[in-house]
Amino acid sequence: MNIALFSDSYLPTKSGVVTVVIQLRKILEEMGHHVVIVTVSSNDKDYEEEPDPNIMRVMSILSPLGEGQYIGFPHRKAVAKFLQKNNIQIIHSHTEFFLGQMAVIVGKMLDIPVVATTHTMWEDYYRYYLFMGELIPRRLVRKMVKTMYKKFYALINVSKKAHDYFTSPFCLPKTPSAIIPNAIDTQKFIGSHVTEEDKVALRKSLGIAETDRVIICVGRVVEEKRVIELADVLIRVVRGRDNAKALFVGSGGALEILKEKVSEAGVADKILFTGFIDWRKVYAYYAISNIYVTASLSEMHSMTVLEALSLGLPAVCRRDTSFSDTIFHGVNGYFADSDNAMDSYLYALIDNPEMCSQMGEKGREISKRFTLEKHGKRTVAFYNAVLSAWPQKIQSKTLEGAVKSADQN
Repeated sequence: MNIALFSDSYLPTKSGVVTVVIQLRKILEEMGHHVVIVTVSSNDKDYEEEPDPNIMRVMSILSPLGEGQYIGFPHRKAVAKFLQKNNIQIIHSHTEFFLGQMAVIVGKMLDIPVVATTHTMWEDYYRYYLFMGELIPRRLVRKMVKTMYKKFYALINVSKKAHDYFTSPFCLPKTPSAIIPNAIDTQKFIGSHVTEEDKVALRKSLGIAETDRVIICVGRVVEEKRVIELADVLIRVVRGRDNAKALFVGSGGALEILKEKVSEAGVADKILFTGFIDWRKVYAYYAISNIYVTASLSEMHSMTVLEALSLGLPAVCRRDTSFSDTIFHGVNGYFADSDNAMDSYLYALIDNPEMCSQMGEKGREISKRFTLEKHGKRTVAFYNAVLSAWPQKIQSKTLEGAVKSADQN
């Protein structure tokens, strides 16, 4: 099969969507499929990328929608020519915006189906990025989301949370869809990649003692991820335990705010910030940590939680349906019903290393449900069902049945 992936986010940006696109291309190619990527250019002068004939970078400018995000301005004839050259049979968009809408246009030009994955809960994001966003009615955002997504032939929802939102009466209840959760590249995120000597050296470079218990949060350091609220939690926790340290891995618009908050609280030696870390090196920071934490309520299906579980870290999260198939309360982590409630769960894992380790191992087993191999089979089954029905309409039950059958093979 010849497949085109469209995305408004790609390397060197570190985000869940970027990880999904990279991993999906990898597993599809390993399964024998031909994959091309249409994405934005990067203005990062320090980033060096080897020439790849299967990646088309379109002209782009920095987007107001977050650090490392771009708005692409593709030329539709050039994109269509690139896809024709590669005999593309199906387009899979990982964006609803500029490149996503271009995917729809080019799909019509070439008479091929265009499907999309629902990665973002825009109702939780827009007020942070749009000018005077807090004054924009939620109903207008819902209308915008509906207008963009209704153009796709079918949708892949990454979680029950995404499914419930996009199939709700106010959104797109008639658009065919199926749930395919995100996956983790276990070949990359396993402990054998980091030697004990590497761990000792990294901890030493960060000022982390051998006896310290490390709480880690990985991802964009931005307000919509509720990192400011998380910092308040971690300030209380590191004050409450002498052997506790916290690690924020990533960069973003709220980074300086957090640094100032932590400094004013007098715990700058206990809550550490790495800034941007190359995605190929992030696993080392998981490997020196003991507990994963996030206070985010805007996830669809967290890639960083999957990464943490695969490395044997229990997770403490705010209760949210995006985690319903990855975190099981009291088994491989905890759900907190409030920010304040997170404290006691973190203390429990800090104070009980053996329990922490046992829960981490259970998390590692749970992460095996989300392997790239399973993700690849599910996605290909979805593609095949779409191609079999195209250009006629397809039913959600047909897509769901195809995905389910992939798990049985």
